[in-house]
Amino acid sequence: MDYIKWTDDLSVGVELFDNEHKELVRLVNDLNQLIFVGDKVSAMEKALAGLIEYTKTHFADEEKYMVKYNYPDYQKHKDEHEKLTAKVLDFQKRLTEGKANFSIELINFLRDWLIHHIQGSDMHYKAFFNGKGVK
Repeated sequence: MDYIKWTDDLSVGVELFDNEHKELVRLVNDLNQLIFVGDKVSAMEKALAGLIEYTKTHFADEEKYMVKYNYPDYQKHKDEHEKLTAKVLDFQKRLTEGKANFSIELINFLRDWLIHHIQGSDMHYKAFFNGKGVK
């Protein structure tokens, strides 16, 4: 069973971003499944690395559109992206150094951040981009 279920209330009205958000949901669900079944640490590390890389790609796509269309809250949104990236990279570093473990706390953090970011910050750009004809 999925840890996060994609629903229409997560749609930001921009197909590219919605598809990327769906992929992020899938990646968090995959990582959760590995933690839940107690899979090998190497598989969990690989899944986390994949999630981090995909997140960077998604953030870059959002930021590219924000710059292109002169989104007024660009810097605030970019700062949120940078804070999450730093936090997850720090966790990944501590994990590889043996100072942290995969846990429900990590997966809860990822889920909560993703849902709150999409329904909060990302929803703020929905009307903006749709008003610019970006669908």
